[in-house]
Amino acid sequence: MPEGLKLDSPRLEDGAAMWRIARDSRTLDLNSSYSYLLWCRDFADTSVVARTADGSPVGFITGYLRPRHPRTLLIWQVAVDEAQRGRGLAAAMLDGLTTRTARELGVEGIETTVTPDNTPSNRLFTSYAERHAAALEREVLFDGGVFPESGHEPEVLYRIGPVASLVDLRAGTAGY
Repeated sequence: MPEGLKLDSPRLEDGAAMWRIARDSRTLDLNSSYSYLLWCRDFADTSVVARTADGSPVGFITGYLRPRHPRTLLIWQVAVDEAQRGRGLAAAMLDGLTTRTARELGVEGIETTVTPDNTPSNRLFTSYAERHAAALEREVLFDGGVFPESGHEPEVLYRIGPVASLVDLRAGTAGY
C-alpha cells in the first residue's frame, strides 16, 4: 500500500469524488453521478476506496457479487487519481478488496471486462493472476457492435480463479 494512504469501504459522501476520479481518468466509461451515489449505498461491501490521511478519496474499485455466481466478484471500475498513479495503488486496492470479500462474503475468484486498448487494466488483472498463481481465462464478452455508440471496443472478459489464497481465507485456513 502506498505510504500515507489507507483502504476503506466507500461511504455515500464519497460518491461525488468517485465520479470526478472516473471522469478525470479519460479512460473509463463515465456513469452518472447518481450511479456512484447508489454504488456507495448499495455495493459498499464489494467496493473499496483509497483515502489520504485527511480522508479524501484518491482511488476506488467498484464491484458486485454475480447473482448466479455469488463466489465471484465482478470488478466494475478501477480508477486512481492522476497524482497517485504509478505507485501500485490499483494493485493494492484489488488485493485488499479481494481479501476482504473472501473473508466476509466467501469470494473465491474475480471477473472483469477490459477493452483491448486499456493497457493499464490489462496489466493490472494479468499481474493479479500471476501474483496469486491463479488461472486466467480471456474471451470476448461483448463485441463492439452490440454497443449503441459506434466505435466502442469489444469488452474482453477476464475470469481469474479460483484464487487459492481467497479460498483459504474463506475456509479459515489461511496462515494470516
